[in-house]
Amino acid sequence: QVQLVESGGGLVQPGGSLRLSCAASGSTLASYAIGWFRQAPGKEREGVSCISVYDNKYYKDSVKGRFIISRDNAKNTVYLQMNSLKPEDTAVYYCAAELGGWGTSLNPFRFDSWGQGTQVTVSS
Repeated sequence: QVQLVESGGGLVQPGGSLRLSCAASGSTLASYAIGWFRQAPGKEREGVSCISVYDNKYYKDSVKGRFIISRDNAKNTVYLQMNSLKPEDTAVYYCAAELGGWGTSLNPFRFDSWGQGTQVTVSS
């Protein structure tokens, strides 16, 4: 089973940018669909973006045009570039993996492995 570790979170001002990384070990990430999820205090976890094994991509409406998901198979890492950040983007961000995932659904039950999360805080 693949192990996932997120990094790249931090404190950023509104309008700023961060790049989150989801690094994998124990398996080849190219064989997995990767989803990014987030959970803000007092709110339910929500799907943000997904990249399939065929590199099809999906974005939640509220992040379209601001976030970009990509994968670097040589580094066994998936990235989430977050631009024009807003206070409402503040949350713990998690990546998750589904072996052989050819779709871009963000149904959390399709994902087998989860990382520990990284905190993103957007505040002035």
